Amino acid sequence: MEPPSIPAPTTADPATVFSALAEILYGGADAAEVYAAICVAATLLVPGCDHASLMLRRRGTYATVAATDDIAARIDDLERRLAQGPCVDAIEEEIPQVEADLRAGSTWPELARAVLESTPVRGVMGFRLLIDEHKVGALNLFSDTPGAFTAAAAGQASALAAFASVTVTAVSRGEDIASLRTGLLSNREIGKAIGLLMGLQNLSSDEAFELLRRTSQQMNLKVADLARTLVDTHDPETPQ
Repeated sequence: MEPPSIPAPTTADPATVFSALAEILYGGADAAEVYAAICVAATLLVPGCDHASLMLRRRGTYATVAATDDIAARIDDLERRLAQGPCVDAIEEEIPQVEADLRAGSTWPELARAVLESTPVRGVMGFRLLIDEHKVGALNLFSDTPGAFTAAAAGQASALAAFASVTVTAVSRGEDIASLRTGLLSNREIGKAIGLLMGLQNLSSDEAFELLRRTSQQMNLKVADLARTLVDTHDPETPQ
């Protein structure tokens, strides 16, 4: 099945892409179509992302449930065979896995060698997906351009990974559209706020989330509400 069509705005405007994703999701698309659409969205939203895949843990093993192309699927296969890589580690570890240039040395030397020899990919990122704090999968992004995966790119990927986490949760539970919409909006704002803090204060994604969480406690606000306020404050289109 071909991935669902998401209109690609010339500047890859996040609002347009997320709106298209939401229409696919709310339109009653099945899980495979939604997962495929998320992968396509990654190539539109995340600077430097040329290929993407979604990997979920099923019955104790990792399965690729969607991929933009054969290259992304091939790298997932390599990770499973070698039992190493950003996608596998992202599922197990708390922090995102990012290596912007595999040629400069890698945490996963066998994988890096295989990827460099058999694909055009030079940079990789992996982001963990959670359901009720349980590790269930990873959103995996690949770039053909060395160094393209910057902090800004990681911020955009974090927002999409938050969307993907809520989507996987909803699919697993069969949640109604109203509940799903609330969860998606909340997590999207948190992801955008984390990306914003990463760029403004040169923080890692974990440091940015911890700052957001700590500030929300100090101000007695929900994390989602604080994230929305932060994003609105720094959005040039939001009336001040």
